[in-house]
Formats: sequence, C-alpha cells, structure tokens
Amino acid sequence: MRPPDEKRRRFEEIYAACHDPVLGYVMRRTSDGHDAADVLAETFLVAWRRLDDVPPGDQARPWLYGVARRVLANHHRGERRRTALGDRLRAELASAVRPPDRLAESGAVADAFRSLSDDDRELLSLVGWEGLDAGQIATVLGCSRNAVRIRLHRARKRLARALEARDAHTEAYPHQARIVKEEHA
Repeated sequence: MRPPDEKRRRFEEIYAACHDPVLGYVMRRTSDGHDAADVLAETFLVAWRRLDDVPPGDQARPWLYGVARRVLANHHRGERRRTALGDRLRAELASAVRPPDRLAESGAVADAFRSLSDDDRELLSLVGWEGLDAGQIATVLGCSRNAVRIRLHRARKRLARALEARDAHTEAYPHQARIVKEEHA
C-alpha cells in the first residue's frame, strides 16, 4: 500500500490527465449531462479504490474507459428498470403517432451506423471517436488484440454492407431519394 500523500498525488495526476477524455467518452454514451456526471464520478471512485490496479502512463486512459464502460452498463441496466413504464407508454404513443422519415432526418452513414448492433457501434466508436488502437481497445473490452482486430474487421464489413443496402434502397425508391435531396438543399 502506498503512503497517503503518494496515493493522492498519483490519483490527482491520473485525474488531470484522463478527466476530459473519459468525460467525452461518457458524454457520447449518455443522454444527459447529469447521467454523464454520475458515471464519471463513479468511474473515478473505482479508480481511487483500485489505484494500485490502474496501469501506469498512457495505459491508464484505456483502463479507465474499461471501468467507465462497465459503470455505463450498470447505469443503463438501472435506467431500463426505472423507465419500464415510460418505455411502454412511448411504444403506445409511437403506434398512434407517425414517426418522422428517417431518410430525411439524417445521412446515410448515420443511418447505417444506427442499424449496427450495440457491440459493433461501441467498437467503431472506440476507433473513430476515442482514437484508440487495437491494444487500447483490448484493454477497454477486456479481450485480446487479435479478437479486437477480428471484431473490428467484421464491424467495418457490416457497416459497409449497411451502407450498400441503403444505397440500393435509395436506387429502388428514387422518389424518396429526391425528397431527401430537396429537404437537405
């Protein structure tokens, strides 16, 4: 066990170096700032409690992403339990009200990305938004680098297929494509 002053100094260094990237990671995965603040606080609480387990140097950030990922999973599970009634009411309202046209609402990449599984979106987000390499992603996900490379390759292929399918849909329904183009002009 480290002396209290050394432990505090190390935690403050980790906090200063990793606060903003971890906050960005959490904010992109929560629906509001209050939830993001709660998840961020819980992530750094875990880091404080397990400070001896936090890897040194640049490896602290991916380790914290892994902690944040697990805290987010717990948060989302709790959120689902607390909002079961709200979900049911939203489903009933959705059937009574016509949803907006998703093609007119966003671009092809955003639509294709949303069509992917949660795991594929998380993996592609870790590369695209967080700028992590395969080794760092392996730390976040708790798997091997090779598994990350394979999963990333497959996720990219699924994204490409989703984009191709969207392009085929646009070609099959040119009237809809024209409406989308006019609305974005």
